Amino acid sequence: MSTSSSTAAGRAYTQLRSEILDGDLPPGAPLLEVEQSERLGVSRTPVREALRRLVAESLVAPSGKRGLVVTQIDDADVRSLFELRACLEAQAAQLAAARGEPAIFAAFADDFEGWHGVFRAPEVPGTEVSEYFALIRRFDEAIADATDNTFLLDAMETLRTHAARVRRTARHSRTRLETSASEHALIARAIARRDAALALHATHVHLHNSFAHFRQSWRPTEKDASEGHGGPITRTTETPR
Repeated sequence: MSTSSSTAAGRAYTQLRSEILDGDLPPGAPLLEVEQSERLGVSRTPVREALRRLVAESLVAPSGKRGLVVTQIDDADVRSLFELRACLEAQAAQLAAARGEPAIFAAFADDFEGWHGVFRAPEVPGTEVSEYFALIRRFDEAIADATDNTFLLDAMETLRTHAARVRRTARHSRTRLETSASEHALIARAIARRDAALALHATHVHLHNSFAHFRQSWRPTEKDASEGHGGPITRTTETPR
């Protein structure tokens, strides 16, 4: 494949992947080469390469006469995802506690603690929630870097791809956001103090609570939607990891 074609394939892949993770291309959406090449302004060859990569990531799959479609997310997928996260992220936290730079994670702990008051406010702007998620992403990256384990990094990258997609399907609440900040602060503080056992335990607790929140908020009841302080925050695109 030529360099220009490779670049076009990369652009097509990046855009399609982003649209899938953001929900712009919802589960079940068909992805036909001709339609996508016209929409993205590239030839069919780079679109075909982009779709091949998305199939390898399990974001797209064959579906009989419909051709390739965006894959569905179901309860079993979510359960399996959190089970794998419990294994990999807990191990990463332990390694970060043993190999990471304490000052870096002490700073993260301070940052997360600073968000407690923000989420107690009656109104939490979507821009601030986005900033909080950006902090989580930087924290995840710092943990991954601190593990100094290439194989674990590769496995976690695939895991984060699907975790990011799942996050879009859950509502948020100020209560959960505030609790998430506390949980992340504890993980960061444990890593900063090189307490691998606490980092492991705190990560397991965080993921358990995240899974419980997700299962409750994925298909919210009418009662849930009318709650006060713990009610939903709208116009956001992720729920805490």
